Amino acid sequence: MTQQPAKLVFWGVRGSTPTLERDTWRYGGNTPCLELTAPDGTSFILDCGTGLRTLGNQLTAQQNGSGIESHILVTHYHWDHIQGIPFFHPFFESQNRFHFYSFQSKYLGPHSLQQVFEAQLSSPYFPIDVTMMTASREFHEISGGQTWDVNGTKITASHLNHPQGCLGYRLDTTGGSIVYATDNEPGAAECDQNLLQLAHDADVLIYDAQYSPEQLASERKGWGHSSWLEGVKIARAAKVRNLILFHHDPDSTDKHVDGFLSAARQEFPATWAASEGMSISLSERGVDVAMRESRLALRRRLRFVAIVTGHTEDGKAFEEKATVRDISLQGAYLALKARPRLQSELRVVIEASDEPSRASILSLRATVVHFEPGREKDQHGVGVVFIEDPDPGRPRD
Repeated sequence: MTQQPAKLVFWGVRGSTPTLERDTWRYGGNTPCLELTAPDGTSFILDCGTGLRTLGNQLTAQQNGSGIESHILVTHYHWDHIQGIPFFHPFFESQNRFHFYSFQSKYLGPHSLQQVFEAQLSSPYFPIDVTMMTASREFHEISGGQTWDVNGTKITASHLNHPQGCLGYRLDTTGGSIVYATDNEPGAAECDQNLLQLAHDADVLIYDAQYSPEQLASERKGWGHSSWLEGVKIARAAKVRNLILFHHDPDSTDKHVDGFLSAARQEFPATWAASEGMSISLSERGVDVAMRESRLALRRRLRFVAIVTGHTEDGKAFEEKATVRDISLQGAYLALKARPRLQSELRVVIEASDEPSRASILSLRATVVHFEPGREKDQHGVGVVFIEDPDPGRPRD
């Protein structure tokens, strides 16, 4: 019998503070929160940023009267990693049970994590107190280098280089291995070595890529974060199979993150940029990345031909005629024989005409956000979002 895969879902990918600007919507504006479901069904939550609220709503909707149990790994106590705690509905239901793990802060002393948890609902910062949270809570104090087992998933914690302390986590499931190493600044020898050991031969490395290499070397040096370039170096050195750029800066627009992703893929092709709703499945068949549904605007059903150019999943350039199934000002649904890579750029050239004698060419730059089987044999249904086009030249991957 085929084993169930491990599944990782991104509920918050932004660093420092949430964002609501329109030019950050595609990657998302919630602060860090990830959900991992191990092959045996055991639930893990990585960090409690504002993405925790939407995860809680999803868990509650799927609950069907049974209790929720999850193991929550907190990397550190900065606001962007704990802001979601008061807004996680399952904490307010007595049938639920949660196991928390993090380190003892030298600024707080023993029971640091419990102190941080309860402080989120203390006066005068929140209108109700922690006694309203009736779910069972157990707090476990851990340290860098510690390893433990939860229902067959091996968890390893390691110290990272970040102001006031931070832990990175590795979770080895029967489906594959995931390393979550956000909020780390390279340059501290011991922490650099810790990270290389933690990430060695991992299927997926989720890594802090908040700044550009230029920012990291100048005005953001010492702030406790990293860049896409450092992520690439670590992924190569540790022989990682997939690199996920994470903890996007609140001032980084979707266009900025696109640029980081494009640059990283030139050096390490198996790179992705974390976005809200993105999911990763790990099994004996390998790693599969999927994006959330992105149909947000009113669409018109139609059928016409466009010329699409881009790169396939194995890096080969392609150009083909595609059938456009529907279109909006934000994106389109295409029927293609080629299977372009998720988060790669395409050029979509459409010959549009409202009168036979007045044809015009519409050339659009797009990014791939969705796949599904096509309606016809040997076709792929490809969802794209149109993006700003500063340069009308050929697409870049």
